[in-house]
Amino acid sequence: MLVGIVVPLVLALTGSALYLVPRLTGSHAAAPANTDCTLIVPSHPLTARGLATPYQLVATDPARGPCHEANPDQAAFVQAAVIDPATGRIAIYNPLVVDRGQKPALAPVVPQLPAGGIVALWFGFNGENLTLRSSGNSLTEGHCVNGIRGSLFGQFAYCNAPAFFAAANQAIRAGKLKPPPLGRARDGLPCPSVRDFALVDQDQSDNVTTAYLVTRDGRTAQMTRHAIAVLQHAQPQVNGSDNRLLALGLDGALGCTPWMAPDLADPGQVTTALPLNELQAAVWQRAPVALVPNGDPMVTVAGHPNLAKLNAYRAGVDQPQVRDQVFASTTLYCANLLAIAPLRLLVDASLTKTRPSPDPAAANSLFTFLAQRFITTFEADGLNCTRLLHVPDPVQVQRTPQGVAIAATINGEVINTPLDCNVNGTLVVGCNGTATLNGQTCSLMSDRRTHQIVVTCPANTRQ
Repeated sequence: MLVGIVVPLVLALTGSALYLVPRLTGSHAAAPANTDCTLIVPSHPLTARGLATPYQLVATDPARGPCHEANPDQAAFVQAAVIDPATGRIAIYNPLVVDRGQKPALAPVVPQLPAGGIVALWFGFNGENLTLRSSGNSLTEGHCVNGIRGSLFGQFAYCNAPAFFAAANQAIRAGKLKPPPLGRARDGLPCPSVRDFALVDQDQSDNVTTAYLVTRDGRTAQMTRHAIAVLQHAQPQVNGSDNRLLALGLDGALGCTPWMAPDLADPGQVTTALPLNELQAAVWQRAPVALVPNGDPMVTVAGHPNLAKLNAYRAGVDQPQVRDQVFASTTLYCANLLAIAPLRLLVDASLTKTRPSPDPAAANSLFTFLAQRFITTFEADGLNCTRLLHVPDPVQVQRTPQGVAIAATINGEVINTPLDCNVNGTLVVGCNGTATLNGQTCSLMSDRRTHQIVVTCPANTRQ
């Protein structure tokens, strides 16, 4: 995936040097997709057979248009974990999602589960509201929670998570399961967790790290070495999540290592997972610890805090129950966010501004992605911390006319990110490097003083 701003070549020939002036390009917006979809949970969802049976995606209201797993704005994701209470060992398995009535590109791998193993499921969604639908008695059998009566969580759901976490925590207390320490980041600070105020957003602990492969004809397959080899032109489909942002984005930039466990769909490989992140954070995250607040939009009802929904959500991610809203104060959450996140953004800017953005349509680097994400969380469209704390947002971003964040100001300090060049399909990060033009290897250099990109090619020596 190309990351950054595409800069078409605007050339002016002077001797053997070519000068390129960056010109931002946009694209036409596609028609909005139906963002309310339903996932049909197969029978016996906590068994090996149920895990290997594809989940089926369908529109909740067909009148609003269809839902397709190949559409990144509608894709749903499933992640399972199993713990063996006898040994404390955890393994991960990511069940497949297909369109209803569609066959997968490759049959899912049937996992080998330990005898007496306790299985749980977590769900993520790239749209707005994901509804779980029973196949037979699957929702009851799987102990599935989609929200509370009359109010969905939104992008998140789970099945049997409290039982899994109870077994995992018992194994931790018994010394059978030992979540690894978070470690020390390149900035000298502790590596972040999913409960670190340097990472969280308005709806922390949501979605999963599952990824699928999507073929050209819209079919899906599990992301395994075998599938990648067989489906050579398939593209990855990923769930935009806090868990994925940490494990596959921020950890890499900061030199941290996510906790991984064996992947039962891809024997011999290990993978990240939501339950691993939550268990590790519960053991190692230093105070103040970020826990789902009562203003999180996934736990409110009609915009108002709801204690039952808050506790139902927390139960799915191994967070403590509260008996009163005061113990899940959004104001206190905002205060901790303000005290920690902007400073860590600033400290880590040199490490994150050269890393790819998780969403190139929103930001041109990991740094600007995190900055615009903080703004969304802190302001009125998120937790509305500006109103709760009576303070201005300490973070601002500069955007292109297409809405892509390309620079940020944090506590008054401006941080610019490098511009990337796309030369005939070759990405040159920071517009500094080499590329082939007219059969010649040319060097590119970004000249910030003149706001030009200088491309130097060998002089033509032919007479």
